[in-house]
Amino acid sequence: MSEPTSSTATSGDSTRASAAEKPNPMKTFFASPAGRSIGLIVALLLLIAVGAITAGDNFMNMNNFFVIVRYAAVIGVMAIGMTFVITAGGIDLSVGSVLGLSSVIATMGAIQTAASGFWPLMVFVAIAVGVLAGLTNGLIIAYGKVVAFIATLAMLVAARGLAELISGRSTQVVNNQGFLNFFRGDFLGVDWIVWIFVIVAIAGWFLLNRTTFGRRTVAIGGNPTAARLAGVNVKRHTVYLYMIAGACAGIASLIILSRTTAGTSTHGQLIELDVIAAVVVGGTLLAGGRGTIGGTVLGVMLFAVLVNVFTQNNLSSSWQLVARGVIIVIAVMLQQRLANRETSSSG
Repeated sequence: MSEPTSSTATSGDSTRASAAEKPNPMKTFFASPAGRSIGLIVALLLLIAVGAITAGDNFMNMNNFFVIVRYAAVIGVMAIGMTFVITAGGIDLSVGSVLGLSSVIATMGAIQTAASGFWPLMVFVAIAVGVLAGLTNGLIIAYGKVVAFIATLAMLVAARGLAELISGRSTQVVNNQGFLNFFRGDFLGVDWIVWIFVIVAIAGWFLLNRTTFGRRTVAIGGNPTAARLAGVNVKRHTVYLYMIAGACAGIASLIILSRTTAGTSTHGQLIELDVIAAVVVGGTLLAGGRGTIGGTVLGVMLFAVLVNVFTQNNLSSSWQLVARGVIIVIAVMLQQRLANRETSSSG
């Protein structure tokens, strides 16, 4: 009597073990980057449906589509750079102030005069200012061992103050026609500023997903000590990441200059909150170790469509802020739940 019982028990254990080891296709899919984007895509489609129902033809037309994408371009370019920083477990609160500083310096009279026959000098100066600010952030964080939150908060204040001192709190008008002609032009019927967003997003995706640099970024965010023991120069890599974020802020300043034709110290105020929110909503872990450029682009578009729907329906900006806050809280809660599930499954 004992043998059949033992055999039955063994068979049952094998069946249960086999069932436990068998991968669940649905769980596997939703744990993949594509699966994690499904929720964002559904939310974006629902928001578009709300816009179509409430605003009708004013929302569903090509002109409004380009309005949305142009709005998304500024935040989107900055969010690509921020994705690298957050993937590595850092944060950069200074990108908005760096954008303002870049816009002011790039539109200073001497630079515009020198660039009158060669407007790319303005482009170079704007990006160089962003890179220099990112370099300063990176050196303070990596070699000065100052917490990223504090270091970039200090840069946020200092860059804004420097922009006010340089500009005298006055507006620097863009008078370089060559610069305006290019950035206000289009290619294949699409604005150049939208192409810039697309190019930066593709370059960011390639760098994060197809290069050693990207793999090291993810490794540092997952476990910086293990990355260092594996031979990654964590300090130097950290400096590079903040330089990328600064460069993206400089590029974004050029887009703003082309839209407003003015450089002021107030450009980019509080935009860092939208940038960080788009990255987090897109699925990049605040704790580091996982980043997604595709998710960031979807997060940026989600906020851009949200703002447009509110504007089309003449709803107050205060309700926009409330809606953004709710979206961010939900995104962070989902992130924590997913992270806990992954931790328990790996343990």
